[in-house]
Amino acid sequence: MKIDVTVNGEEFHREVRPDRRLLDFLRDDLGFTGVKEGCGVGECGSCTVLIDGESHLSCLTYVPQVDGSEITTIEGLEEKGELHPLQEAFVETGGVQCGFCTPGFIMVGLELLSKNPDPTREEIREGIEGNICRCTGYSKIVDAIELAGKKLREEGKKVEI
Repeated sequence: MKIDVTVNGEEFHREVRPDRRLLDFLRDDLGFTGVKEGCGVGECGSCTVLIDGESHLSCLTYVPQVDGSEITTIEGLEEKGELHPLQEAFVETGGVQCGFCTPGFIMVGLELLSKNPDPTREEIREGIEGNICRCTGYSKIVDAIELAGKKLREEGKKVEI
């Protein structure tokens, strides 16, 4: 079937099988390898992307479901070679550790900050609860989202996705 989709601001028109997972389409067909497959069954959150501004697990989403949608992957966050403030905060706080789960955490963190620019630590923990990290114990991830929110507020910026 033919689909039209925008990924990180670029339009793509492709023929796909109806059972093609979005994860495979993004990684294998389009080369967006920042999307990671951790579990493949919707348990870990490593494959999280934004579809029309909402976080979704790309391992559980079929490409025909996103026809006409706008998708953002971790690769779509940098601007002119500069990291997004949330990406910078993950580096600054040590929230990246091995880095495998980081793209998924950043994507759900962006969604959270777009809806709530000043979340409490508990709200951050609730916002990331569908993502699993095996390295950090989550404290540094919570620190990163909290720090990014603070910096964005101080700069008078809002997360728009």
